[in-house]
Amino acid sequence: MGRSDGSFPSCRRGEDRNRKSILHSGWGEVGFGGDEFSGGNMAGIENNVNFTGNDIPSFNQVKPLKMCESMKTMRIEAAILAVGLVILGLCIQQGLRNVPKSDRVVTVKGLAEMEVPADKVTWPLMYKSLGNDLTALYEQINRTNRTIVEFLKSKGLSDQEITVNAPEIIDLEAERYNANPSPYRYNVTTVITVTSSQVDLVRSLIASQAELLKKGIAITGGDYRYNVQYDFTSLNQVKPQMIEEATKNARQAGEKFAKDSDSKLGKIRSANQGQFSISDRDANTPYIKNIRVVTTVEYLLED
Repeated sequence: MGRSDGSFPSCRRGEDRNRKSILHSGWGEVGFGGDEFSGGNMAGIENNVNFTGNDIPSFNQVKPLKMCESMKTMRIEAAILAVGLVILGLCIQQGLRNVPKSDRVVTVKGLAEMEVPADKVTWPLMYKSLGNDLTALYEQINRTNRTIVEFLKSKGLSDQEITVNAPEIIDLEAERYNANPSPYRYNVTTVITVTSSQVDLVRSLIASQAELLKKGIAITGGDYRYNVQYDFTSLNQVKPQMIEEATKNARQAGEKFAKDSDSKLGKIRSANQGQFSISDRDANTPYIKNIRVVTTVEYLLED
């Protein structure tokens, strides 16, 4: 299988890189210098390549050359495969580190409540007038409105806090389904609205509105459209304090869960503030408001 001098051919190319030799065993073809010829045409060898002495390759010399080339290819493929496996392992490791610990969390709720006084009041003063002459009714309504406004301003309210609404007139004779005819044709409803941040002052006026009776003015009630309404408009001022309290209460509940499971409460994974609700403390004190918020917090659990 060796050369005539007893050595194996080198896997590297010879000094003359322009010479190429490919030999296929069996009935294949042999080419030298890039030309092809039949295995039985020996004259083609002499015409295409000039070899002298031991330079002419034999069948036994070409086989080790193919083995060397095959080994080189296998080494390259093995190296590429090894690099790919290393990269795949790093990706899997990084992915495992980033897997969220969804089964090691606790979700708790925290409640915060606060009672505050209303800081805005809307007081509709409604009265009715009956008559058959619209002109006379108009003059009567104007006199009554002036009297009410003067009364309110004398108690400390400003013009900006008082609104006189247009009267609402009902023609009773135009009512088709009025089975009991009224001695008066026109029923006029007039509303004067007080909107103020002076809640305590308005409450005192509501209690003393009987003074208007002395002047012949009866403020009527009972209609749901004209009820006194109290509101709290400073929610943004108490929000931070209430959220802090609700979160603190939620954390206390989370620590209890963690203690029962022999774990430690970790960082907040997610939190939901919840909606603030404002309601009357009770039916008898609508000027006292109850503010309520429930927060939902999800904590990580640590061993």
